[in-house]
Amino acid sequence: MSSLDSIFKTLRTAQAILALQTRSQKDSALKAVVDAIENSRAAILKANAADVEKARAGGMKNSLVDRLLLNDERINDIIEGIDTVIRQEDPIGKVQAGWLLPNGLQVERTTVPLGVAAIIYESRPNVTADAFSLAYKAGCAILLRGSSAALESNRALVKAIKEGLSAGGGVSDAVALAESGSRDEVDEILAARGKIDVVLPRGGKDLIRRVVDNAKVPVIETGQGNCHIYVDSSADIPNAVDIIENAKLQRPGACNAVETLLVHRDIAAALLPRVAVRLAGKAELRGDNPAKTAIGVPPPALVLKDAVEEDWETEFLDYILAVKTVDSLEEAVTHINRYGTKHSEAILTNDHRAAEAFERRVDAACVYVNASTRFTDGGQFGFGAELGISTQKFHARGPMGLEALTTIKYRIHGTGQIR
Repeated sequence: MSSLDSIFKTLRTAQAILALQTRSQKDSALKAVVDAIENSRAAILKANAADVEKARAGGMKNSLVDRLLLNDERINDIIEGIDTVIRQEDPIGKVQAGWLLPNGLQVERTTVPLGVAAIIYESRPNVTADAFSLAYKAGCAILLRGSSAALESNRALVKAIKEGLSAGGGVSDAVALAESGSRDEVDEILAARGKIDVVLPRGGKDLIRRVVDNAKVPVIETGQGNCHIYVDSSADIPNAVDIIENAKLQRPGACNAVETLLVHRDIAAALLPRVAVRLAGKAELRGDNPAKTAIGVPPPALVLKDAVEEDWETEFLDYILAVKTVDSLEEAVTHINRYGTKHSEAILTNDHRAAEAFERRVDAACVYVNASTRFTDGGQFGFGAELGISTQKFHARGPMGLEALTTIKYRIHGTGQIR
């Protein structure tokens, strides 16, 4: 018997039970989970501190350590995320449409749980709680496979989740953690056709590519975020500087942080020196020749390097911003559609027609006008939590909340009709 086979079977059995739970039952169980996480706060933070210490000793860069880190504020965010999921409507059992056929058959299209899900993710222990709460409310069992870097944090969180489910009369077997740390676990999950209904990879491009290339199980691809901000010639410069700073510095290790700044040539000389001053000592700039010329003499604390081709296609997840000047919106859109990962793209402009053209022509899950890309997030969109940001076009796209873990079932009522 394989190492995860018994877990697959337990999850399938638990999901069949969970699928029959009412909203009230699921919400009561999730409320008990919130209480259990609160009561386990010290233990969770202690476990996370061990993970963070190990990561730093291993040379993990600061922006990625930040993704791993938990503190009281982030525990509060986890709890608020679950509370938001509790407040949301139950997505299961909704009649999306109904109609009567000429032969008298009554057809209804209804929502049902997707089944047993597995999520494979890197270094973000908050994903453990997010993915669990969404899956549970959607009537799905879930296998959590985090990275070895967050193993102690994930163990502490799953322990609290299971304790809460048991205390709240929930289905505690509906969540499981794959915790051996072996890469063989991932291969086994990807091969679990008939045992797992969907796999969601959430992490860097290497992890996502491995899952997409090797999975025998259906995959919802959550994406690498090579995100862009295009500053049009009509943009408000002070607002643009604030937005660029936020999108790059607020949390550079997040997939919705900006990685490339595209600047219309007509505004470059007015904008880029201000951006250079704002980011000096905080982020490295890698600019093309016109961008470097527009910056002029860089502030003393600014690291300014020549941009190379590789920079346009790189998700840095770090304090690095590539800067390119363009002659037109057309050139900006062409660049984004070539190098972007269909995640989050933004235009800063006061030209309504330019904004509309950008929204229509850029191929991405989320397109912003005069706002930071950092808002691409299930919590920010009002979902409470998220499974990830889907950059594909089938089943789900953008931040994935409860609906991403549902599918449809047709119910047909007759009075003896035959064909």
